[in-house]
Amino acid sequence: MADKEKRPGRTGRRKLKYIAILPSLITLLNAMCGFIAIVYASRSSAAEILVFQRPGFTLLALSGYMIFLAMVADVMDGRVARLSKTTSSFGGQLDSLSDVISFGVAPAFLMMKVVDFHLESWRAVSPGLALVISRAVLLIAIVYVVCAVIRLARFNVENEEDESAHMNFSGLPSPAAAGVVVSLVIFQQDILPKLADHSRGLFRVIESATVWALPVLTFVAGILMVTRIRYAHVVNYYLRGKKSFSTFLGILFAGLLLIWYIQLAIVVCFCGFALTGLLRALCAKLFRRKNAAPAALEQSGGGPPAV
Repeated sequence: MADKEKRPGRTGRRKLKYIAILPSLITLLNAMCGFIAIVYASRSSAAEILVFQRPGFTLLALSGYMIFLAMVADVMDGRVARLSKTTSSFGGQLDSLSDVISFGVAPAFLMMKVVDFHLESWRAVSPGLALVISRAVLLIAIVYVVCAVIRLARFNVENEEDESAHMNFSGLPSPAAAGVVVSLVIFQQDILPKLADHSRGLFRVIESATVWALPVLTFVAGILMVTRIRYAHVVNYYLRGKKSFSTFLGILFAGLLLIWYIQLAIVVCFCGFALTGLLRALCAKLFRRKNAAPAALEQSGGGPPAV
């Protein structure tokens, strides 16, 4: 009888007894916004009726704004948990699962829908080429989602609960990668239609460049997520403590840009953030290589002859 009471697979299993209500609800809001973004993008069509009668405010743009709302929830849940001293392993796992939906699947699906609409005219003229491009875009979306999942799993393994350790991220954070993709979609859906009223030709050129740059930047953002390039934690690195006057001016300029034209500001901020980490890593690599050459020459005894 004693042997029957010991059921296999139940030894050592811990049960979750308590969870923090408010941080968990905010985290679930993140996941819900990501899911709603996917729903809005799936219901959009090439001949889409404008939402709320606002020019350029399409379901694709609304999908992008839902992902940005998910970013707000993602920032808030951690802050609320730390302020209420209710951080837990459950909250961290729930946050990562929500991020997979909002910053992994949703941006990739949104990118596919935008490019797919612009392939409609190609399918009538060159169906073979349109099929190749659509499959390439699908592959890019898969790569992005896989990189987001890997990046979040690695973060869970390497994450430290100490707030002082969160000054930098290893690889581009998933919300920032999603921001690169979504900001370009909102730029194409919400800003460019207003440009069409002034110059139809310029609108067509910029729209085509934005749409075809979108899958390329999605692929780059996905790869940056799984690299070891260091990216600063914006809040902890730039906003906490005393900073230099130049840092203050940069933050002031970014704030004024947000107030002046928020759609343009998010493109500049997210793309600039992704680019700065990459440029900093390239400059550091070139600097190390330049310093390594004289050091290697010195060790080999091939330095300049003594005069």
